[in-house]
Amino acid sequence: MWPTPSRAPPAYRSGTPTPDAGAESRGRARSQDAGASCRRGKQAPAAGSRDRTLNPVGQRAVRNRCPGVVSHSPYSKRTPPVPSLLPSPCAPLSPTPSVSHTPPDHATLARRVARELSLAVPGVTGALALFRDGATLPFIARYRKEATGGLDEIELRDVRDRAAYIEDLEGRRGVILESVAEQGALTPALEKAIRDTESKQELEDLYLPYRPRRRTRGVMAIERGLEPLADLIWAGEAGDGAVRRAAADFVSPDREVADLEEALQGARDILAERVAEDAPLRRAVRERIRKEGRVVSRAARGKKDDPSAARFRDYFDHSEPVRSIPSHRMLAIRRGEAEGALKWTIEGPDEAILSRVERLALGNRAARGVLREVAADAAARVLTPSVVSEVSAELKEKADAEAIRVFGENMEQLLLQPPAGERPVLGLDPGFRTGVKVAMVSATGGVVATDALYLHQPDRFARGLVELVRRHRPELIAVGNGTASRETEQAVREALRDAEGIAAPPVVLVNEAGASVYSASELARDELPEMDVSLRGAVSIARRLQDPLAELVKIDPRSIGVGQYQHDVHQPSLRQRLDETVELCVNRVGVEVNTASPALLAHVAGIGPSLAQKIVEHRERSGKLRSRRELLAVPRLGPRAFEQSAGFLRIRDGTHPLDRTAVHPERYPLVERMARDLDRSVASLIDDDEGIRALEGRLDRYVSGDVGLPTLEDILDELRRPGRDPREAFEAPSFREDIRTPSDLEPGMRLQGVVTNVVAFGAFVDVGVHQDGLVHISQLADRFVKDPAEVVRVGQRVSVTVLAVDLDRNRIGLSMKAAPEG
Repeated sequence: MWPTPSRAPPAYRSGTPTPDAGAESRGRARSQDAGASCRRGKQAPAAGSRDRTLNPVGQRAVRNRCPGVVSHSPYSKRTPPVPSLLPSPCAPLSPTPSVSHTPPDHATLARRVARELSLAVPGVTGALALFRDGATLPFIARYRKEATGGLDEIELRDVRDRAAYIEDLEGRRGVILESVAEQGALTPALEKAIRDTESKQELEDLYLPYRPRRRTRGVMAIERGLEPLADLIWAGEAGDGAVRRAAADFVSPDREVADLEEALQGARDILAERVAEDAPLRRAVRERIRKEGRVVSRAARGKKDDPSAARFRDYFDHSEPVRSIPSHRMLAIRRGEAEGALKWTIEGPDEAILSRVERLALGNRAARGVLREVAADAAARVLTPSVVSEVSAELKEKADAEAIRVFGENMEQLLLQPPAGERPVLGLDPGFRTGVKVAMVSATGGVVATDALYLHQPDRFARGLVELVRRHRPELIAVGNGTASRETEQAVREALRDAEGIAAPPVVLVNEAGASVYSASELARDELPEMDVSLRGAVSIARRLQDPLAELVKIDPRSIGVGQYQHDVHQPSLRQRLDETVELCVNRVGVEVNTASPALLAHVAGIGPSLAQKIVEHRERSGKLRSRRELLAVPRLGPRAFEQSAGFLRIRDGTHPLDRTAVHPERYPLVERMARDLDRSVASLIDDDEGIRALEGRLDRYVSGDVGLPTLEDILDELRRPGRDPREAFEAPSFREDIRTPSDLEPGMRLQGVVTNVVAFGAFVDVGVHQDGLVHISQLADRFVKDPAEVVRVGQRVSVTVLAVDLDRNRIGLSMKAAPEG
């Protein structure tokens, strides 16, 4: 298996539950018992005892009720013309010989993944080999470009996930082949169909007739001995009258078959389920619903005029094609259902589905009346609800995947926001009733002083704030953007404006989402054990301005609020994507090993929470690490963890000049050789434009077996800009001082704002009024925009025009167009 976080279980991915091995064994036993009871049951007339079908290899044949006995028939011209993989009605007397299934070898798997993802085979082969060897995604992307052909992080993730999907599929294929073979039902055509499909859904369709069964109406009819009557109808020789006469023989109070109609209904139930389990039919109906079905939502009973359901009123009478419904509307409808405001379903092309089912059920069989009833029941009661449920699961999975993708992209942009850097910051966590909590944080993040100031005591607020600024001289003031933020910002500006003898530092509104979660967390208790919970939020806000990445990794990403219906999507998949996003961002920026928190170190490739704590304990016990090599002295940090992590860990004042760069220690000898060739030291080569230019002209001489031009070019980049931070330079945003609440807004106003969230239907922008406004996707630009992420990103400063303000629904409409309409 691939070294990847937990994936969704097969039931979630395929929309079909996967039974455990024990359940399948029990199911096989039940199937064989059913076959035996069929053979022991009351026999129908000989002409009706045969099941005539078009067998999967195209040979027209007549099957006895129990499979394994096939005889050619002069009546083959009456065989139904619709190819089918319908199972024979009874189990065989003895199981089919065991069948083997060999999963694809590494080379075959790599070729298949490369074909499906349109990537080069050598690169995929190298990537899969590295994943198989336990390498992490950030390490492979940064330090093994030659092996992967330069695949980036997204491509590597796709390669890993697709390989895992294929291995899951092949494992399931093997289980199904073995199960069907043990039941004695594995015909050559069914085996070929099972081996050929590359879809988990189609694989489960093929297996459906052989799965352990619930006690359905059809199963209960078999238990009452009515399967021979169903076989008589299915064989096709007997007409409606003959079937009714034969049914009389199955009336038996001992078997709970009270009368003729109960016997016929039992036979119809058996056949309806048999028809609905036909794999080609299910595939055709599923495709029809995907193309022609509609998602229909309506207000739940009593909710149309309920104020609590008002935000869902756009969906009170809504209909949209399955094939084109956007993910955010699907999630909104499901949210409305979960909150009791909406009811929804998928309406399919019922007449077309019934027609398709009738073609299979009727064929050229004689009992047309009975079989029309079978077809109607199969379509309405068994097949359509089942397939609709599967398509609903597909829509949910698709919507989840899109929402998770958006959340991951937003999280990445939030984590990579420009840091203010090592500057002293005064952090303020606003509040009316409980006061404004204040924390002075040093340039390195240490807490210098704390206080609580109250907005309803303006003079004392001003004196306290000015005293803190005068004494500690912060270079920035960070104000959380929650409740009372604009009032607090205004009070700060007025206090500093009226103060004498001090330079007013810039005041910056900081997104405080998740700060309260951090304040009450175990990590916060460990970091700030003596501090009141209410003050920890101010510390987090100040540190968040200094370095958003280092502070935000301490908070569950789902608490930060940059996603779309993040609590409604599949949580294991969301957690996997967000964990990977945090890991990629941390490793892209790099971590100063001597100052990083355990939470930050835990996201370094190859480290994890346990080793992160060991590093911190070693640091506290032995003092600062002086070189990357000293990491090997940390308990339980062995050569493998060192290989994966060392390049992402920085030591600013290390004994080796390359320790502050992203050059991996395994390449130190190569850089030392480069320096010798130029008669320089490694230290003097760093930042030496002339020396680096000289190396650029002779890189070919340093190419070797595992070192190619990609690695060499990365090394030169690091020598040119050692330990560079890929994040943009910090620039403090500002809002209009006269705009503080939504009621201050008027259509036509032009404002500056900061993008706080990007979703499928647009972007939310903070314009400084406690309520983010929405720039709908149609208002993002003066051109057509397919994906909002093409135009905006979280943290971006934008200029917007107010289109509309709905104070009752707390909605603000904005536009980024140069000349917006209405």
